[in-house]
Amino acid sequence: QVQLVESGGGLVQPGGSLRLSCAASRSTSSIYTMAWFRQSPGKERESVAVIRRDNSNPSYVDPVKGRFTISKDDAKNTVYLQMESLKPDDTAVYYCAASLRRSVWSARFSTFSYDYWGQGTQVTVSS
Repeated sequence: QVQLVESGGGLVQPGGSLRLSCAASRSTSSIYTMAWFRQSPGKERESVAVIRRDNSNPSYVDPVKGRFTISKDDAKNTVYLQMESLKPDDTAVYYCAASLRRSVWSARFSTFSYDYWGQGTQVTVSS
């Protein structure tokens, strides 16, 4: 079992930055894959960034490449999403997700690969 709690959302102007945090209830070094997703009103939940247990191969979807960075601090059992150059299209509820399954990496951008979700944190990009 894993409980996840996100924080760090808020209102930011276009071009601004935010850092989201996701605190896990168990050691993040024991969680095979962790990810950030987002969901806007009327849209499906979509993947944003994914990281492996050993912190290797961080993966991003094209709309956020070069602007977002996922990282993990196993000493704090926390995953971060650093977001730069934010755009209005980035406005969404951002969710942290975790998978304890070994074999999800090939489907790491799918919501079906994750069994544990946080409650979400709202990010609004607006002037």
